[in-house]
Amino acid sequence: MERRKFLKYATLAGTSFTFASCTQGGKSQSQSEVPVLASPIAADEPLKVGFVYVGSVGDFGWTYAHDLGRREMEANLQEKVKTTFVENVSEGADAERVIRQLALEGNKLIFTTFFGYMNSTLKVAKDFKGVHFEHCTGYKRATNVGTYLGRFEEPRYLTGMIAGKMTKSNVIGFVGSYPIPEVIRGIGAFTQGLRETNPKAKVKVVWVLSWYDPAKEREAAQALVSLGADILAQHTDSAAPIQLAEEKGIYAFGHNSDMSRFGARACLTSALNKWGKFYTEKALAVINGTWQSDEVWYGIAQEMVDIAPLNPVIPQDVQQLVMAKRDEFVKGAAHPFDGPVKDQKGVVRVLKGQALSDKEQLLMDWYVEGIEGSIPKKES
Repeated sequence: MERRKFLKYATLAGTSFTFASCTQGGKSQSQSEVPVLASPIAADEPLKVGFVYVGSVGDFGWTYAHDLGRREMEANLQEKVKTTFVENVSEGADAERVIRQLALEGNKLIFTTFFGYMNSTLKVAKDFKGVHFEHCTGYKRATNVGTYLGRFEEPRYLTGMIAGKMTKSNVIGFVGSYPIPEVIRGIGAFTQGLRETNPKAKVKVVWVLSWYDPAKEREAAQALVSLGADILAQHTDSAAPIQLAEEKGIYAFGHNSDMSRFGARACLTSALNKWGKFYTEKALAVINGTWQSDEVWYGIAQEMVDIAPLNPVIPQDVQQLVMAKRDEFVKGAAHPFDGPVKDQKGVVRVLKGQALSDKEQLLMDWYVEGIEGSIPKKES
């Protein structure tokens, strides 16, 4: 399902989003917000938790990863929670209807897992002060609405490092969804990792203007192979690029979940979204009466993102190199956009000894050095 209003992200973020004092892998609370602490849930009744999904739980991408998190929370808390989910929910009126219905049905914690649900979440939250809402990738909060986001750029960087060592053509193909900061940032982080291990390698991007469209994703992947790519990466939800790579005898990286099942030989690893620990912690906070509205942006250190097990075809020295960088991310000793960082025109955007700030990442609308082509203009 397409999420077109997400294309307004850069403009909206520039006018409204703030990370009060957010540090890498941490969370902060806006000074203007007063935290709302809930009353604890009665010990003899489970916490009802609702989830709103933009896609299908069978997409093996974004929605599938969120549902894995829901199931992990259930396994962790067992009889303490009772969950329900609604899939394939469009933004706008449909989302508002579904979120409101979940609140009416007695769900005291509701996760809305798509940026386009932001305004609907806030609107419903005003009418249900006793319900706690967590909105994924959003930037607007309220006393009973928190936001959360994964530092997807960290595993992206690691997969780029692997690509740099495994490519023979020095051409990497990237299937992009929409040209928004989150996706551009991910491609940039991938390219930064690529150039750390192979400065000669280049990234070519084909945009499909869809989050989930197996046919378009396959077509884009085929076009990239025709341009000389011997490794494919993606910021789309289906396994089509992995499947094409398996057919073509080349390598690829999965996205959102471990996609190795779709190409055991081709899939080198996958950049993972891992929501289960966070969902468990937030449910426990509501149960214990300690929930509060937070801005969360978590990385590998907080187990919200990571990479899947590495394909044994990757040489041991490369695996060790990648895992050493992963450890640096965990310890806060490295950043995917550590300076110097140049754009594709050679202009230094980040000085040596500095890193791209959170605000700059959230507004990122430029390609780093090593990416060919130009960014399509966003829809008005």
